Amino acid sequence: MNFLTLSTEAAAQGGGIQGMLVSFGPFILIIVVMYFLLFRSQSKKAKERQRMLDAIRVGDKVLAAGGIIGVVNSIKEKSMFIKIAENVKIEVMRSSVNGVLEKGEETTKE
Repeated sequence: MNFLTLSTEAAAQGGGIQGMLVSFGPFILIIVVMYFLLFRSQSKKAKERQRMLDAIRVGDKVLAAGGIIGVVNSIKEKSMFIKIAENVKIEVMRSSVNGVLEKGEETTKE
């Protein structure tokens, strides 16, 4: 059935708005529950990612955007330097780090 059919049947039965709310109640409930499940899931993932970014230390082997793998050499507030080869360091934004591959020993800066 479509919405127009349901609304005309509810009006014909004399239920009016109350009848429509009762018939659409389960649909509204499902939409509300799905919204909270999706919202909760997204916020949980965002918190996990922020914890991972905050836990990055010098010496950790990380995977950055674009598939760049390197060892963290130094960390700034919003960026970090990653050593990707001998005598090759690049600066990447902290937000571009996709994951920590290995926790490393904290080393001195070169």
